[in-house]
Amino acid sequence: MRLHWSPDSANLVVRIALERFGMAYEPVRVDRARGAQRSPAYLALNPQGLIPVLEDGGFVLFETGAILLHLAERAGRFGPSGPAADDPAARAAALRWLFYLSNTVHADLRAAFYAHRYIAAGREADLVAGLRTRLAGHCAMLEGQLAAGPLVPGGAAGTTGIVEDYLAVCLRWAQIYPSRHGPLLEGLGRWPGLAAEMARIEADPGFLRACAAEAIPCPHPVTRPAPPALPAAEVTG
Repeated sequence: MRLHWSPDSANLVVRIALERFGMAYEPVRVDRARGAQRSPAYLALNPQGLIPVLEDGGFVLFETGAILLHLAERAGRFGPSGPAADDPAARAAALRWLFYLSNTVHADLRAAFYAHRYIAAGREADLVAGLRTRLAGHCAMLEGQLAAGPLVPGGAAGTTGIVEDYLAVCLRWAQIYPSRHGPLLEGLGRWPGLAAEMARIEADPGFLRACAAEAIPCPHPVTRPAPPALPAAEVTG
């Protein structure tokens, strides 16, 4: 497999899954500072010009949620310690949360990070403010869900997988971007259950390997996050 990536982009979630599943892959860096994601070669892989892309044999996949689902099916489980990908209850739960993160949470974050692409000039701060309120609502809802039990049932006690990893990366981003209008979240202190879950997830060796590979300061990339130690043009665009 080949993962086309850029530091702290959506590929981070995919890299975490690859590392945690123990899957062999070749990282192929996309130079965002030079606009490589808009090159003809890259657009042939993903016509949207977005990152990441995963090549797996003769298959080319884009969209973070789709790639994660592909990897889970390839591994036969939704996390390194289960639950099984063919377990009906686990699959239903994984799909609903995976699509929620991809279509709602991640989409809200992208609109906040690139507000100028979504609203008229001079109104960006209003959009970000509204999305900040929405994100707080997501966190409150997830806090209640986690208090009732794991998001994806059926694994070993304390098991986390693609859903929790995706959530962790979204919460990381929300605390450190967008700098232009302030962070979307001022830490996770309002949601102690969510914060505890994130601390457990970020302690996983595979999670930390993936973060370190993208120049993300460790060992607390979610609960005490900082941007990659790289020029901004290499991280956002």
